[in-house]
Amino acid sequence: MKRLVLAAVLLAAAAAAGGAPVGATNECHGLQVCVRVAGPWVVVPAAVTTPRRPVDFQLSCPRGYVIGGLDAELSDRAIDIAFLGNLGSPVNPGVTTARSALFRATYVGSSPHGPSFRPHLGCLPASGGGSGPVPYRVAAAFPPGEPTVKRVRTVSLRPGIVRAVATCTTSERLISAWHAVAFYTPSAPPELLIQSVSATRRLLGRRVGVHVRSTAAVQGVRAVVQVGAVCGGGS
Repeated sequence: MKRLVLAAVLLAAAAAAGGAPVGATNECHGLQVCVRVAGPWVVVPAAVTTPRRPVDFQLSCPRGYVIGGLDAELSDRAIDIAFLGNLGSPVNPGVTTARSALFRATYVGSSPHGPSFRPHLGCLPASGGGSGPVPYRVAAAFPPGEPTVKRVRTVSLRPGIVRAVATCTTSERLISAWHAVAFYTPSAPPELLIQSVSATRRLLGRRVGVHVRSTAAVQGVRAVVQVGAVCGGGS
């Protein structure tokens, strides 16, 4: 079972030491050994209808690393952002986090101008840890686990039509899905670039398909679409 946990909670739990230059992102603040991973600028749905539609984007550390800190850059202050963390104690790298984090962002303002965010990870070398006293648990109860798995595919965009598909295995069932358009640009992408890409998602059985149409504006820009399937029931 999982819940949304603000990135600040994990950062506060990390050892406090060292500063960062003014304007720097803080995913490695207080971490003596840390590898920074910066994601692309992810487009946030700008519709002001209710309920607001969020966007999800998964970012991963290199193999052999776990997430020790998170941060993000926002193109608009009215973007509400969090990440999906695991239940457990203490709130810690390897407990609350794993190698990958799913960021969730929602635009909550009233005058959108191409809102987007860029996620950041501070990655620590993975290592084992000791265990404390084992608490009593009644026989009818179960500990929180990981009943779902995310099947993710990221595909590069080009002018014209691109299709991307994520699929649950034959032993799994599709629980939910997401897709996100993102740009690897030095700064927040302009609204005209964002509007040059349109994506439509369709669910069919265990499959999640995204149909993306891009104009010539993406020529020479590293743009991607990420499609994700949240799958449950696997063995």
